[in-house]
Amino acid sequence: MDDRCLMVATTTDSEKTARDLAATAVEHRLAACAQIDGPVTSVYRWRGAIETATEWRVLLKTTAARYPELEARLRAGHPYDVPEIVATEITTGGADYLEWLRTETAP
Repeated sequence: MDDRCLMVATTTDSEKTARDLAATAVEHRLAACAQIDGPVTSVYRWRGAIETATEWRVLLKTTAARYPELEARLRAGHPYDVPEIVATEITTGGADYLEWLRTETAP
């Protein structure tokens, strides 16, 4: 089992959707925890135009083994056609915290 720890970020169009994505991931043990930031302003190119939007960022902590299921759950509950879902490996951190993260995401 791949127990590398990851931070997974996504953004969405409303606080309610952000809360729903976070709660569902934690409830199903796909993430040990999630933080919601927002609103944030995003500037991006979409379909040839520069867009600006108000979004909420969800930062979830999981393991590499749980990532595929987490990504699938995020996509299923996400309102965007092409949602931002990016993962960054946690290369170092408090040993007790990382152990807690692994325990909370164990299937």
